[in-house]
Amino acid sequence: MDLSTGQSPPVSRHWRFTGWLLAAVWLFFLNVPLSTALHQPEPWRRILGVSALVAFGVGYVLLFQWARRLRQSLLPIPVGRARAGLVLLLAVGLASMPGTGGDWLATLVYVAAAAVFLLPAWEALAAVVVCAVTPALASWLVPGWGTETGIVWAVLLASFAMFGVSRLAQRNSELQAAQREIGRLAVAEERARAARDLHDILGHSLTVVAIKAELAGRLIEVDTGRAAAEIAEVERLARAALADVRQTVGAYREVTLAAELTGARSALAAAGIAADLPADVPPLPAEWDRLFGWAVREGVTNVVRHSGARCCTVRVDRNGVEVSDDGRGPSTPDVTGHGLVGLRERARRLDAVVTVGRRPAGGFLLRVHAPGEAR
Repeated sequence: MDLSTGQSPPVSRHWRFTGWLLAAVWLFFLNVPLSTALHQPEPWRRILGVSALVAFGVGYVLLFQWARRLRQSLLPIPVGRARAGLVLLLAVGLASMPGTGGDWLATLVYVAAAAVFLLPAWEALAAVVVCAVTPALASWLVPGWGTETGIVWAVLLASFAMFGVSRLAQRNSELQAAQREIGRLAVAEERARAARDLHDILGHSLTVVAIKAELAGRLIEVDTGRAAAEIAEVERLARAALADVRQTVGAYREVTLAAELTGARSALAAAGIAADLPADVPPLPAEWDRLFGWAVREGVTNVVRHSGARCCTVRVDRNGVEVSDDGRGPSTPDVTGHGLVGLRERARRLDAVVTVGRRPAGGFLLRVHAPGEAR
């Protein structure tokens, strides 16, 4: 399956040839009427019988392949065209009668099998009954034609076998369609996850860049040395953001809690927000360290962007991480956003719980913690 498009590859020549072979191999059983036609003493009967049987075989294979392609594409078989094809197939079989005599009844086996593959259930059942009864009626109506009991059994067995083949073909087509849909959904999910990671990385970095650039603009006439330092920091952050994007395009960026706490301290200082951050972090499993790092990144980004806070506090222990401030707090109880969607997705993989809302004393609160007991 092509993961870039979510589509299955085209059917190979091998499988296309196998499909033709599946239809053509059963034509071997036309050898009896063909032998009868070849031994006709009159040339016109011999030519008519052989020509009609060849046309019958070609028509049967083409009809089978047409229906098979529609089933593989999960398209309905047009009932009107299917009926017309079966009538034409029966007419060609009848046309062989002058050269094959009573042996033309062997063509009814193929007509019955094709009806099962092409027609709705009740119409197919009626066609099978007619094809099974015809040999008995023909032996009664036409003097010299013996009772063709073998043809009756052949019609019933071929119809039963074709019923199994048609159900198998339908299930295979449904399975291929399901695989294509799974591939499409996998591609969509991968693209969504990459987009969330890019948003999380660039959203934080560009927020800090914007704040530092604004601070440098205010300081340029007051303290040129400080302004130059802030501009140099803007350049460093821009280069770091570019490196992060390049890493994300190749593989997902490795986020650590310690690195995010360092970045949070710089971002809060640039925004003029006092930072109450832990001096060190407890030892954590790698996956929880990454999750807590993403939580700090998302929480601090929201504080810097929206809170209007004077102080931001981050608390970390082995069971969870909490980011809070003393600002305005969220405007609605149900806080959503691209960053929070990505954080919840990461937390869900570890069965962690994400809590977002307002502190009892006012301000923003983001908490990510393990479910139940400490790890």
